[in-house]
Amino acid sequence: MEKWDSNASAFNMPEWMIQFADQKQEFNKRPTKIGRRSLSRSISQSSTDSYSSAASYTDSSDDETSPRDKQQKNSKGSSDFCVKNIKQAEFGRREIEIAEQEMPALMALRKRAQGEKPLSGAKIVGCTHITAQTAVLMETLGALGAQCRWAACNIYSTLNEVAAALAESGFPVFAWKGESEDDFWWCIDRCVNVEGWQPNMILDDGGDLTHWIYKKYPNMFKKIKGIVEESVTGVHRLYQLSKAGKLCVPAMNVNDSVTKQKFDNLYCCRESILDGLKRTTDMMFGGKQVVVCGYGEVGKGCCAALKAMGSIVYVTEIDPICALQACMDGFRLVKLNEVIRQVDIVITCTGNKNVVTREHLDRMKNSCIVCNMGHSNTEIDVASLRTPELTWERVRSQVDHVIWPDGKRIVLLAEGRLLNLSCSTVPTFVLSITATTQALALIELYNAPEGRYKQDVYLLPKKMDEYVASLHLPTFDAHLTELTDEQAKYLGLNKNGPFKPNYYRY
Repeated sequence: MEKWDSNASAFNMPEWMIQFADQKQEFNKRPTKIGRRSLSRSISQSSTDSYSSAASYTDSSDDETSPRDKQQKNSKGSSDFCVKNIKQAEFGRREIEIAEQEMPALMALRKRAQGEKPLSGAKIVGCTHITAQTAVLMETLGALGAQCRWAACNIYSTLNEVAAALAESGFPVFAWKGESEDDFWWCIDRCVNVEGWQPNMILDDGGDLTHWIYKKYPNMFKKIKGIVEESVTGVHRLYQLSKAGKLCVPAMNVNDSVTKQKFDNLYCCRESILDGLKRTTDMMFGGKQVVVCGYGEVGKGCCAALKAMGSIVYVTEIDPICALQACMDGFRLVKLNEVIRQVDIVITCTGNKNVVTREHLDRMKNSCIVCNMGHSNTEIDVASLRTPELTWERVRSQVDHVIWPDGKRIVLLAEGRLLNLSCSTVPTFVLSITATTQALALIELYNAPEGRYKQDVYLLPKKMDEYVASLHLPTFDAHLTELTDEQAKYLGLNKNGPFKPNYYRY
């Protein structure tokens, strides 16, 4: 099997990558059903940084029995899984088929590389959101030769019917929507602690799986060949381990790849912010005054969408570079205290803590909408609202009215957790970009010759980012211009890339 060049900065593509050609695939579209939505519950932050409340298929006869107490088997007789209801598999399969249509790169990767089986022998233990989109990723990894065991990185994001479909297909999946914190860690342990099965790769979102293996199974951790992490929190944990000299395996930082930052953060949030607000509040955006806290990639996407809908948008920032960008883009830069009494919507996008404090919440106007598009549920001081003098009123799924003694109320969405993952969905096409990046990172780490990667945290090679982008261009019938030999020599570039240095800011 062809492998990457031993020089880590030079990404030498295997033949199956070079020969990629656009192949449109048609899939049967079938009608879907919408089921009940479960209300959120308060649990520790470890597993509630983000979650999804997208409708999940639910059998009308479903009881409240914990899946841990049920004896279930798939059609092949296997019971190596734990999901809400294996009978929902057919509905989940339809969801996966629909997602495949909007994930062209993963499907192309599956088709082009499954003959080579670049992940043959890989035993991947994963902890991500379990949705139709991640199911496409898991099945692609399986098609490329990997054995997988999977748990959910969050107690609310699992789509029960998708988990059932994966279990029916033979994937050991341990996840259901509405897990308790004890269930959350039990599911992770069931993925890891299996007699006769030693994982050699980790795919993580948030760092909980990596942390669990590192703490509970140190000997197993030392035998891991590579870790792929896609979240801010998980990457931060990896850098902490590395700085302390405790990271004994190489890890790939997917979160800071161009394809993750620019597409997942900017374009995804530009579309999903409106979707989340519309589904929860049914509001009109034209003329509304909105303050967006933070003008990073997420903030930029939110501001662009709201401005296009006719909203009056203010921005708060701590970074003078991002602040200048906001000003040049036509937004007024303010301190939150200056506009908190007049705005209709407050959106946090910083990844920080206590951006919106109780003092801010006390000064907001009646019916002000408060929500978070940042990394976790720490940006809004929701805990300060859980006091005897304030009344909480649940008006619909993921929408709470918090009422003051004088009758003033604010509209709090998703209890301060991620709005788009909690109250709507995110575009499948964007998730295709991120998932393809994860798959290629796993292939790179697994096939890398000994010595290429030390016990440290690495960014993706630029060539890999460019390849992921190229796989998605045929969807738009886009045609790349090719450098002539003379032009390539003049710029000092290889005609096939990479086209930008690692320090380039897109």
